[in-house]
Amino acid sequence: MSARAISEATGKRILNQHLPHELGAAQCRFASIQEDTDWDALVGENPWLMNEKLVAKPDQLIKRRGKLGLIKVKADFSEAQQWIQERMNKDQQIGKASGKLRNFIIEPFVAHEQSEEAYVCIYSSRSSDTILFTHEGGVDIGDVDAKALKMEISVDDEMKLDEDEVMATLLTAVKDESTKKRLAKFIVGLYSAYVDLFFTYLEVNPLVVTPDKIYILDLAAKLDATADFICRGKWGKVDYPPPFGRDAFPEEAYIADIDAKTGASLKLTILNASGRIWTMVAGGGASVIYSDTVCALGGSEELANYGEYSGAPSEQQTYDYARTLLSLMTKEKHPEGKVLIVGGGIANFTNVAATFKGIVKALEEFQVKLKEFDIKIFVRRAGPNYQEGLRVMREIGKSLDIPLYVFGPETHMTSIVGMALGKRAIPVTTHSGDTTTANFLLPSSPGDAKSPMPTKKAFDLAPKAEVTAADGSKVASSLFGKGTKAIIWGLQTRAVQGMMDFDFVCQRAQPSAACMVYPMVGGDSKQNFYWGHKEILVPVYKNMSDAMKKHPDADVMVNFASLRSAYDSTLEAMEYPQIRTIAIIAEGIPENMTRKLIKAADAKKVNIIGPATVGGIKPGCFKIGNTGGMMDNILHSKLYRPGSVAYVSRSGGMSNELNNIISHQTDGVFEGIAIGGDRYPVSTFMDHLLRYQAEDEVKMLVLLGEVGGTEEYKVCEAIGNGTISKPIVAWCIGTCADMFSTDVQFGHAGASAGGEAETASAKNKALTEAGARVPASFDELGEVIREVYSDLVQKEVIVPRAEVPPPPVPMDYAWARELGLIRKPASFMTSICDERGQELIYAGMPITEVFRQNMGIGGVLSLLWFQRRLPPYACKFLEMCLMITADHGPAVSGAHNTIVCARAGKDLVSSLVSGLLTIGDRFGGALDGAAKQFTGAYDANMIPMEFVNSMRKKGQLIMGIGHRVKSINNPDMRVTLVKEFVQTQFPQTPLLSYALEVEKITTSKKPNLILNVDGCIAVSFVDLLRHSGCFTKDEADEFVKTGSLNGLFVLGRSIGFIGHYLDQKRLKQGLYRHPWDDISYVLPEINQ
Repeated sequence: MSARAISEATGKRILNQHLPHELGAAQCRFASIQEDTDWDALVGENPWLMNEKLVAKPDQLIKRRGKLGLIKVKADFSEAQQWIQERMNKDQQIGKASGKLRNFIIEPFVAHEQSEEAYVCIYSSRSSDTILFTHEGGVDIGDVDAKALKMEISVDDEMKLDEDEVMATLLTAVKDESTKKRLAKFIVGLYSAYVDLFFTYLEVNPLVVTPDKIYILDLAAKLDATADFICRGKWGKVDYPPPFGRDAFPEEAYIADIDAKTGASLKLTILNASGRIWTMVAGGGASVIYSDTVCALGGSEELANYGEYSGAPSEQQTYDYARTLLSLMTKEKHPEGKVLIVGGGIANFTNVAATFKGIVKALEEFQVKLKEFDIKIFVRRAGPNYQEGLRVMREIGKSLDIPLYVFGPETHMTSIVGMALGKRAIPVTTHSGDTTTANFLLPSSPGDAKSPMPTKKAFDLAPKAEVTAADGSKVASSLFGKGTKAIIWGLQTRAVQGMMDFDFVCQRAQPSAACMVYPMVGGDSKQNFYWGHKEILVPVYKNMSDAMKKHPDADVMVNFASLRSAYDSTLEAMEYPQIRTIAIIAEGIPENMTRKLIKAADAKKVNIIGPATVGGIKPGCFKIGNTGGMMDNILHSKLYRPGSVAYVSRSGGMSNELNNIISHQTDGVFEGIAIGGDRYPVSTFMDHLLRYQAEDEVKMLVLLGEVGGTEEYKVCEAIGNGTISKPIVAWCIGTCADMFSTDVQFGHAGASAGGEAETASAKNKALTEAGARVPASFDELGEVIREVYSDLVQKEVIVPRAEVPPPPVPMDYAWARELGLIRKPASFMTSICDERGQELIYAGMPITEVFRQNMGIGGVLSLLWFQRRLPPYACKFLEMCLMITADHGPAVSGAHNTIVCARAGKDLVSSLVSGLLTIGDRFGGALDGAAKQFTGAYDANMIPMEFVNSMRKKGQLIMGIGHRVKSINNPDMRVTLVKEFVQTQFPQTPLLSYALEVEKITTSKKPNLILNVDGCIAVSFVDLLRHSGCFTKDEADEFVKTGSLNGLFVLGRSIGFIGHYLDQKRLKQGLYRHPWDDISYVLPEINQ
């Protein structure tokens, strides 16, 4: 959501930090009090509390606190403290809302006269900001709209005020010239802060103007929360409190935290924690409709929550959301049991099966409690891979032995609500009879056609240059035609492939995606896509100007830019006259930016759909991005050819549901647009309804509005004056808001009523009175659409004709594999690591568990190298090996090569590789050799002397024996460390003991023929493999053969080589050249 109320303390803190001192406003002094406040510490931080008269009041978004007797005035500190303590955590009834007072604010009492009180309010609307001012403020202000003077500031790039204009417009009733000038300066500064800090509402009542200072006494404010990425540094930490009467639950904060960390949308509001009806609904619009239907069927008092999950959340995120809901459901029992409604419309791009796996995981976790709390579950969903998702849900219901009822798109979206509440019978057979799956058309009988094609003549699908509304005014031309070409901003390959598949099934001559633009690419390139069976290349440009020049026939831009860059990229696109239509997909663009886009689009005559939309679709012609969903839904809803019904909706998710309803109840969709769920969509309902009105092929209209805003009243006016004369079926979602005791912000930013006129019920009533066909609830929307359509067929306004089947579209390989329709041998196999899920997994152990158990590097090696958890002493031994082999000075061949390479100016990787390539039998490779030689002799039952003599006879060196510097009298401390650890920690060390016996023999001949570090590590490692109990003998031998010992040396020595590289760079050593005097030049003598 965007406009969110903040506490009075937060608002005053922000203004304290950003209102310039020269405005003459006094700093707002205040102290916030909660139940756990330390009063002594509070006084220490705010010493003025003890020596001034005070004002105490609740700070919980409560309006008209003075009228309600919730302000204590002229109190000393002890009186204010007592007054607050008497009310703290006590029940309070305010209107329909009942709640507890938990947050208070104390401020200094400002002595003043009634005549010094004023009122100022700033609020934003679609095309302007409005400032209200009256020189009479305070508790008894009365009707502000009637009393206050008003000043409108049109949206533009500057958004600034002039002091003279303020005085002339707002301050005419202020007699004192000096006071008038001070107030004008203050209002100009206050408005500047309002704009700069992205406020959407700011009210001060009273504003006290004394001869020397201006005081902000009571304040109410809202911020545009979507501007957080711009204003976080200015705002500081901002908490958005729930409305009075609804406590904030930790579960709500948990879901909000997940939501903030993902591109998906996850929302949860607890309405009645003791309620028996719980919902888990996919989609912002659908979530409101399900709540509406629950309330319409008499379940408002038992509705426990409002929430949504949408935007393709991962399996883990869906699991976290479902687990949170189930934990809330199973806190207390209900005598009638409980129901969980897992609902949603037809998804555009969310993989239904993937999200359902998260729900299934949560259901499995709560199996016992589901039965204990008598919970019934009703599921209705459709969209990509929904068949697999529904199958999984049916199976989990059977395996857990719980009442779980599953339905697909063959069932009206909200029918499961009536079933859950016992108002509708539960069908015995719930399996869908669909003939399509994913984006693959299955064979069907030639005559299989549920709904006929419209009209006797062929459709004219070419875009019209201009159309005329019923009142004679010129309105926007048709947005899309059979030859529409689009530029796609962003590398949204899945969406582009979906557009191409749609184009192909619509039998377009050419793809609609002309090119893609993405500034982050290194340079211009091409991206491959499929056109039916054929592979084609689509250009990708770094700069938009290049795309425009090379594709002058493209007149649509589909903007997939993020909320941070969508504004700038849209403004840039509007600089090119060829662009007539732009779709902005991003949700969460700050409202000030959106309002500027509205003005720019109007000036340049560009049609903008969005923001916060999936886009729109014109069957047989063009679709925006992911609109219409996967190919199975396009085929199911017959979107490959035009029908006679045009619709406009706020919700993108609900547009697919409308496609489904209209295709089942009529001859299909001619065009459908989702204008977007933000408070200020650039194009409006009327913009598109006027186009439909002027389009001959459109015979009836469908409008799906929602709570919030007043755009629907313009539709009422147009119906009343005849501007819209075609039959229109309309419904505004959000009727449930009337039945809630507190304000609820629904999934869309614009879905919140600012007054009685903005409620869904008021708008539905107005539409009915204007002459639109308005159903009693969304549950009946399909029936009303069918009635209107049937009447048009009977009057021969629509003349049906036989259905023509579309061409089949090949299924993408990746999608077919995900659906389990095909299988193919993998090119690679791995058994040690899996990065595909929510978190990295090492040999079956999540990375979080690796750290929780403090496994260290040795533990990670045990998982990745040996695919098992080794005992602690083994992990410690592995770490010792890495530490001991990390380096042996700059003179050894590997370090020397690394240094020479580093001094030649090579990079770290090249220098490291040059050192590693020296590892072999003569350097480092002795570990493998030693292990094989000693193991072979030991397994052959050769006594140490036999082993030494046999190696001498073969003329072979014993690997792991001998050192250039160390000897029996000057032992290698590295060997001592390893030997002592192994002998005290390992369960058995037969091979180490054998090697030490060999050492006795070799050192008796020459004192430096000791068991060196390579040999000691090698034989100890074999003892570990063979006697730790973690490996069979065959497994132990296999690990030695595959080079795991050399792996230890390579890994350890890499640490040292990197150290030498960094050392040389730090010392800034130049190119190395070996000195002549260290080279013996021995050349052959050749007789001349």
